[in-house]
Amino acid sequence: MQLGDFARLDVYRDLRKGVPEVVYAAHKSDDELEAIVGSYLDERGYALVTRLDPDRAERLQRALTEGPEAAAETGFTYQPRARVLAAYTAAYQAPDERGCVGLLTAGTSDIPVAEEAALVVTHMGCRVERGYDTGVAGLHRLAEPLTRMLEAGADVLVVVAGMEGALPSVVAGLVDVPVIGVPTSTGYGLGGDGTAALLSMLQSCSPGLVTVNIDNGVGAGAAAALIARGRRD
Repeated sequence: MQLGDFARLDVYRDLRKGVPEVVYAAHKSDDELEAIVGSYLDERGYALVTRLDPDRAERLQRALTEGPEAAAETGFTYQPRARVLAAYTAAYQAPDERGCVGLLTAGTSDIPVAEEAALVVTHMGCRVERGYDTGVAGLHRLAEPLTRMLEAGADVLVVVAGMEGALPSVVAGLVDVPVIGVPTSTGYGLGGDGTAALLSMLQSCSPGLVTVNIDNGVGAGAAAALIARGRRD
């Protein structure tokens, strides 16, 4: 779907491959963002937006509900910490719930990226089990949430970690389900931009661990939901 001279929208991606289009708000103007999100609402009844700061989220919601092209009965869910927005109209039909994804973070600072993943996972019809601040500096904290996730039937685990990025390897050595590691740009000095965590996950000796790029919650969430739903087919 052509939109002016600035966007070509893939409005049926979710039907083609089971993964929704996600609008990356950074580096787009307010007018471009409003047009793109409004078009998704008109065509598909939903829009998912990431990297959206609170002020821009407020402006976008106002434009989509008060403007001349406002969609009827549009509802919004915005999470300021993760900077993610979900918008739905009355025409939207959620997918059937199938599959369960466990979300773990090493630290509290990793939660925004984990919640970005959760946005995609829930939109794709999977249940989410969360366990945050469970890193290797206090490994005893991992036992309860990990046990709870496995007992809840988690089909795949997404493990988000910055600093040295050790937690995904530890988890992958303990479970019999796939683990997706997400390095975050949380840390100090050399490698603290996520590079150290990424390299640690890539060099893991725990089989069953795969890794996405730094801060890529969307990619991790999409892969996790595809795995979870596929295991329930």
